[in-house]
Amino acid sequence: MSTVKLLSDEEVRKSPEAWAVFEDIRATRKSDFVNNFWRALANDPAQLQRVWAQLKQVMMAEGELSPLVREMIYIAVSTANGCSYCVHSHTAAAKAKGMTNGQHAELLSVIGMAAQTNAMVTAMQVPVDAAFEVK
Repeated sequence: MSTVKLLSDEEVRKSPEAWAVFEDIRATRKSDFVNNFWRALANDPAQLQRVWAQLKQVMMAEGELSPLVREMIYIAVSTANGCSYCVHSHTAAAKAKGMTNGQHAELLSVIGMAAQTNAMVTAMQVPVDAAFEVK
């Protein structure tokens, strides 16, 4: 259950700033669908605008990582942070960008292995090797 109201298009239209972001989301994604995350953020139009701009800069800008790799990283981080919404949202986005069932299975294996070894290293408080330090 949400802790804030998920605003309808009719409610968002009352804020020109928020409505402009919704229009940009639709245009950028080439879809009429605006998900619940953005509908929740629309309660604070300035924050909605800032987060959308940051997301576009990180997830959609040209760079060395492919859009699919970025989505897969987002899934891993969302899993580590326990964000079910983001795991579902970015898994759908990764599949739309071509992630295969095999790639998804491997990703889940890596996430599980990292979670296990991270917990073990943390529990044992293993010091970082000098060879791994940035010089």
